[in-house]
Amino acid sequence: MKNEQQFKDQYVLVLGLAKSGEAASRLLFRLGAHVTVNDAKPIEENPKAKELEGLGIKVVCGAHPLTLLDEPIDFIVKNPGIPYSNPIISEAIKRGITVVTEVELASMLSEADMIAITGSNGKTTTTTLVVEMLKNSGKEPLVAGNIGTVACEVAEKATAENIIVTEVSSFQLQGTKNFHPKVAVLLNLFDAHLDYHGTKEAYGHAKAKIFANQEENDFYVINVDDDFVVKLAEGVKGTKIPFSTTTEVADGAYVKDHVVFFKDEKIIDQAEITLPGKHNLENILAAIAAAKTMGARTDQIVNVLKSFTGVKHRVQYVTTYNDRKFFNDSKATNILAAQAAVSAFTEPVILLAGGLDRGNSFDAFIPSLEKVKAVVTFGETKEKMKSAAKEAGVEIIKEVLNVEEAVPVAYHLSEAGDIILLSPACASWDQYKTFEERGDKFIYAVEQLIQR
Repeated sequence: MKNEQQFKDQYVLVLGLAKSGEAASRLLFRLGAHVTVNDAKPIEENPKAKELEGLGIKVVCGAHPLTLLDEPIDFIVKNPGIPYSNPIISEAIKRGITVVTEVELASMLSEADMIAITGSNGKTTTTTLVVEMLKNSGKEPLVAGNIGTVACEVAEKATAENIIVTEVSSFQLQGTKNFHPKVAVLLNLFDAHLDYHGTKEAYGHAKAKIFANQEENDFYVINVDDDFVVKLAEGVKGTKIPFSTTTEVADGAYVKDHVVFFKDEKIIDQAEITLPGKHNLENILAAIAAAKTMGARTDQIVNVLKSFTGVKHRVQYVTTYNDRKFFNDSKATNILAAQAAVSAFTEPVILLAGGLDRGNSFDAFIPSLEKVKAVVTFGETKEKMKSAAKEAGVEIIKEVLNVEEAVPVAYHLSEAGDIILLSPACASWDQYKTFEERGDKFIYAVEQLIQR
């Protein structure tokens, strides 16, 4: 690690545990900081807090008392999900106390160069692709952030012989001051997380912090097909590496005559790529741009693109049974993600959709549903989803209890050559603890269908 002495005898408040808070607390304590952990969950229901207390870390649980700010505090590390309207955060900012998220610690400590990837959709897929593409190159890639191990834990162990590839959210980026990736990637920007950020402009400003500290010898990879992304990248220092699915960009990644190029080098024929969908082609171009910039070999990139079938729960190919292909897109917890999944296929789609009701309508989903052969819906939003499907002219609409029941119903509605796609367009929390659990239930139900 670099600069590890900078935290010795610093007074740090870690607000909110979860994975990032726990990792930051342990790391700062090892580096000699005076750490106080504050979590809303009561101590008797909080085994992680008890573990930290056992190490000698001060723990305050059950509420976020403002009296914590009366103690000496050099800075606060907050859980990304805690809003800035939280009383202790807003009061800390009023008092001039620095508030960061743990990715800031990772950037401060890492000896390794970092590729940071953000966007409204496609972060996980692109991050995974970059990691795979960089294998067998000059430096060993390490994955960090929401997709893998907490970034500050990875940074603690990384050396100059590594490259850290990290997926970062707007929540994490908003809490950065000096965060400095060698390569910053901004994939796209849609209306998302407005309940947290308030406006698309504020959301975009948080995303743009990925570029804020870049210097002339750094690189930024941007989607030049997205006007909002282009605007956010105006004035960024460093070398621009554009990517586009619609325009030949000589200094970046693009498609010409169904062939993928990076600058003037042919990478692969589009027909050889196993990952379906236009949205994934954007992810692939961004990944190529980032990976090639950091020394990835073309043969490794080609091998990845010929074999990579998707991240688990994100348009993940599950199996083919009786000439029906099953795809798990449980991570599609909003309409935009589900629209991208449906548009990825030219074959007839049997769509499994529904879940937590957040009060929104599905009017924006109707144009995508017009392309769907049948809808099997479940969860709190099943009536809304049925209404949208009827409005879209879908002729076959079935209602079931849950994902497990949806699979055999979808199969019996299907014909040879059809796609059976779980892409819920809703969060999972009405019936499942996580979208991962929902996706696993889908996969298990497919396995049971085949066994029967």
